[in-house]
Amino acid sequence: MNVPLWAWFAVLAVILVMLAIDLFAHRKAHVIGVREAAKWSAFWVVLGIGFGVLIWWLYGAEFGAQYFSGYVIEKSLSVDNVFVWAMIFSYFAVPREYQHRVLFYGVLGALVFRGAFIAAGSALLASFAWVIYLFGAFLIFTGIKMLRQREEHFDVEKSRVVSWFRRTVPHTDDYRGQRFWVREGGRWLATPLLTVLVLIEVTDIIFAVDSIPAIFAVTQEPFLVFTANAFAILGLRALYFLLADLIHRFVYLKTGLAIVLVWVGAKMMLHIWDIKIPTLASLAVVVSILAVSVVWSIKSTSGAETAPGDEDDETNATSRVG
Repeated sequence: MNVPLWAWFAVLAVILVMLAIDLFAHRKAHVIGVREAAKWSAFWVVLGIGFGVLIWWLYGAEFGAQYFSGYVIEKSLSVDNVFVWAMIFSYFAVPREYQHRVLFYGVLGALVFRGAFIAAGSALLASFAWVIYLFGAFLIFTGIKMLRQREEHFDVEKSRVVSWFRRTVPHTDDYRGQRFWVREGGRWLATPLLTVLVLIEVTDIIFAVDSIPAIFAVTQEPFLVFTANAFAILGLRALYFLLADLIHRFVYLKTGLAIVLVWVGAKMMLHIWDIKIPTLASLAVVVSILAVSVVWSIKSTSGAETAPGDEDDETNATSRVG
């Protein structure tokens, strides 16, 4: 796949423009409702699909299928981020009107970190072909581990990152609007919102360790790997606000994600015997696994009550963020 340098810069320019538009649209702190989140989610999905159609038209069906496979895998694995974000926001009792600002900078950092991971992964695969088998084995191991620990949840209370950051950086006891830093008594103090941002960035790096090798299972084209990641991540903020109160309904999604990891890892390992699964067939398997896990989750929790909102946790804000 021969991608000219100007195409890379064009994609980066589009991403930066879209981020600027998003930031301008949410420049004032406000609670993002379901309708607004749905509109933004639709916008980001249409943008990602539209780019895939462009790839299909310019470079052919195979590369188009590789992009869409990578996009679906990254989008589905990134949903796990949404679960963790909900736990972090709930623990720190972050007011809903401040959450978008945190996620905006969190996603911006995720794009930078994942870009670095993709560059490193591409360099390794280009220099050492056998690394793909290590990626495959790692994904199978991770998928099995996730399947065995699917009932476990991220424990913010035990986070070493939070403990270290609180000991190292002076903090205010409460939130100061959307600000990450404030100057008081002649010195700069971090607000609890900065702690939340740091934790979100660290958790995304951890998730990237799984998702980046997974996308290399369907394509090793750096341009497709990066763009599929970027367009999948860009819509995560809107997806969070759309699903924030429904996360408790997706009880089997983690099981589906674990099976997807095992599947893409096995697909990588089959290269040892020179067995290659067609890209569209692999995409169909991934979509089927995710569809079954989502439908199964919704049906099994059809009588579940709505999860409590962040406003119920705000009374504990001082004890948690102080």
